[in-house]
Amino acid sequence: MPPPPRKRLGRAALLLAAAAYLAFLLLFELPSLDLFPSSDAAAGAAMPTHRPRRRELEASSSSSAFASPVLRRPATAVSPAPASAAAAAAGALPIFSSLLLLPRPNATATPFDGTAAEAFAAARPHLDHLRTAAAAAAEEASSSSTAPTCPTSISVHADGLPGDGVRTVELPCGLAVGSHVTVVARPRAARPEYDPKIAERKSGQEPLMVSQFMVELVGTKAVDGEAPPRILHFNPRIRGDYSGKPVIEMNSCYRMQWGQSQRCEGYASRPADETVDGQLKCEKWIRDDDKKSEESKMKWWVKRLIGRPKDVHISWPYPFAEGKLFVLTLTAGLEGYHVNVDGRHVTSFPYRTGYTLEDATGLSLNGDIDIESIFASSLPNSHPSFAPERYLEMSEQWRAPPLPTEPVELFIGILSAASHFAERMAVRKSWMMYTRKSTNIVARFFVALNGKKEVNAELKREAEFFQDIVIVPFMDSYDLVVLKTIAIAEYGVRVIPAKYIMKCDDDTFVRIDSVLDQVKKVRSDKSVYVGSMNYFHRPLRSGKWAVTYEEWPEEAYPNYANGPGYVISADIARYIVSEFDNQTLRLFKMEDVNMGMWVEKFNNTRRPVEYRHDVRFYQSGCFDGYFTAHYQSPQHMICLWRKLQSGSSRCCNVR
Repeated sequence: MPPPPRKRLGRAALLLAAAAYLAFLLLFELPSLDLFPSSDAAAGAAMPTHRPRRRELEASSSSSAFASPVLRRPATAVSPAPASAAAAAAGALPIFSSLLLLPRPNATATPFDGTAAEAFAAARPHLDHLRTAAAAAAEEASSSSTAPTCPTSISVHADGLPGDGVRTVELPCGLAVGSHVTVVARPRAARPEYDPKIAERKSGQEPLMVSQFMVELVGTKAVDGEAPPRILHFNPRIRGDYSGKPVIEMNSCYRMQWGQSQRCEGYASRPADETVDGQLKCEKWIRDDDKKSEESKMKWWVKRLIGRPKDVHISWPYPFAEGKLFVLTLTAGLEGYHVNVDGRHVTSFPYRTGYTLEDATGLSLNGDIDIESIFASSLPNSHPSFAPERYLEMSEQWRAPPLPTEPVELFIGILSAASHFAERMAVRKSWMMYTRKSTNIVARFFVALNGKKEVNAELKREAEFFQDIVIVPFMDSYDLVVLKTIAIAEYGVRVIPAKYIMKCDDDTFVRIDSVLDQVKKVRSDKSVYVGSMNYFHRPLRSGKWAVTYEEWPEEAYPNYANGPGYVISADIARYIVSEFDNQTLRLFKMEDVNMGMWVEKFNNTRRPVEYRHDVRFYQSGCFDGYFTAHYQSPQHMICLWRKLQSGSSRCCNVR
């Protein structure tokens, strides 16, 4: 029995719709499919370019994204052609960030905008140079450069130094084992001290009388705005300090973070504890509160008269006196520094993990002291660290793998400076190794431009080889660090979409597995801000880190995580990028505080944020069980990685 007419009409309509859909595919979709790709297309297919952002980056390769530091909309920047066939084969993404500063109306502009605009404008000629002849310049510099020679001895008389303040003598190639520095000087008479940090006085109390000076071995300043590292700090306090007795304190300081001090107070250190090249850390001297001093001295004379001088130790007075000339000799041994005063050993200080002798490129003297002369001898005549290529190990094992073709769980943006070749190399050889074993984690360095063309050329050469550097298009400045953070967010949103985005510094050691474990404790559908949080911090209104009321009128900052290591969820990063594109993002010179401002606004206007505080995201150095350890030198990075590989999360503490 044939189907009724209504059913026949329905079937005909379905067949007609199917035929129309097939015609659509044949006419519009099939011609766009490259069924027989050319060799060039096949090569390109190996590259991870499936996302619209990647196609946009490649399509704009002929445009000049950095023609002006201020554009109508954020254009996309691209890298010049890969420097080598290996780089091309790796499918490298551009090494330049697409971050650009947009002009704001005068009503909403801040002093920050002017500083940033100047930094973008100043970078333009350097960018032009990098885009044209940087590779050739780098090759020429590396082939023709030779390490400069340095004098093996240096002699400076009082006439060549200022009479007061910090007096510095350059040691161009640092020190070597056997090098020694001799200082002939005279401590000044005690003076009244009014600094409340040193002398707390009650009303009507006489001021504290102080006589002290500092002899320091210092290194090259690591970051603009910070003091240079103090590799050795030798500080005699002739009138004493809180102890009320003469003392000698020794220490080291890296990126403004002091280690554990070594104090010599007149008691001999125990040989069983530790010696330095067989020498005591602290020799004994006569103390006026030591009742056995006179008795010991008398016994020494008696035993000497009867011919028994063996095993008898004499105590000498404190080695420095007001107005008395002294000769201090600082010698570099195998295990540490040794200080002799007027021909006798006074103290020894073991080398601290993270420093090498060649790092000590200056001798600094400060305080209540009149210098007669300084003489340094047995100095090395060459420095192993003058050329960046001495730091960089151009080995395939340190090269970053191609970016994953799918979104990742964690993207880590590492803030660095152009000249930090050693810091970046140490990160590659330590905790960044973790990212090479996982396709779900990606890390990149974010670096602004340097004022020296040769440094930028080396930076570009490094970026092209290792494929792990993103160059942001402005001149580096401490006050503009926040722009690198925005570039990190932009990269983690548009280039390699990530569920979570972490920001850290190139002197921060990161235990990635521990960081991820902490982040995963938050429900995946929630916005999150993880780090070592600061609550109700008040801005400083005076001093080096002063913030004016124009910059921040309120009496307290919003809650914020310490800058050396924190994590935000992707939705917060997208919000930051969107606000920046729309010229409505508030910019502030303190990067970590600025992130707190953005998260607070997101929390108030978009959706609630879970603030997750953990002290193991630590700022001032390292402590056992850390998640992130800040202020780590390149040598510390390698030490921490080795410990971690052996199953230990203990710090490489200074001795």
